[in-house]
Amino acid sequence: MTLTPTDHAHLRRCVELAREAVEAGDEAFGSLLVDADDQVVFEDRNRVSGGDSTRHPELTIVEWAVQNMTPDQRAASVTYTSGEHCAMCSAAHAWVGLGRIVYAGSTAQLTRWRSEWGLPESPVAPLSIADVAPGVDAFGPVPEFTDELRALHARSAGVTP
Repeated sequence: MTLTPTDHAHLRRCVELAREAVEAGDEAFGSLLVDADDQVVFEDRNRVSGGDSTRHPELTIVEWAVQNMTPDQRAASVTYTSGEHCAMCSAAHAWVGLGRIVYAGSTAQLTRWRSEWGLPESPVAPLSIADVAPGVDAFGPVPEFTDELRALHARSAGVTP
């Protein structure tokens, strides 16, 4: 898959949302949902700092889409995200029939960075979208965002990369 300038713009917005999350004291994740006409219909950032570790923007997108889109509209949508979906979000995405996913940074990258920084492992297995939801068309990571994402994740974790 070749990314279009519009794909890049959507990913750039996701990284901006991840930056907003970090500035609010949260983890560095941001996501948005576009419809079949390439219009952004919903966006959010991580909100786990309050103690609910399931408040991922990808899961919020799933919840919003179920309430506001038909199954056909969900299938024609694209989710853009700063970081590859975790296993929980990948499963939810597949269960409700959302369309393609485009992500800036991968689970493998984040797992490697966290290990390099001596941080604890995630309580959830670091599976790729393909491992959890093999029927979902997913594309990423996008190398041009790697350094910026690494710095944002380091900042949210309180470490110096």
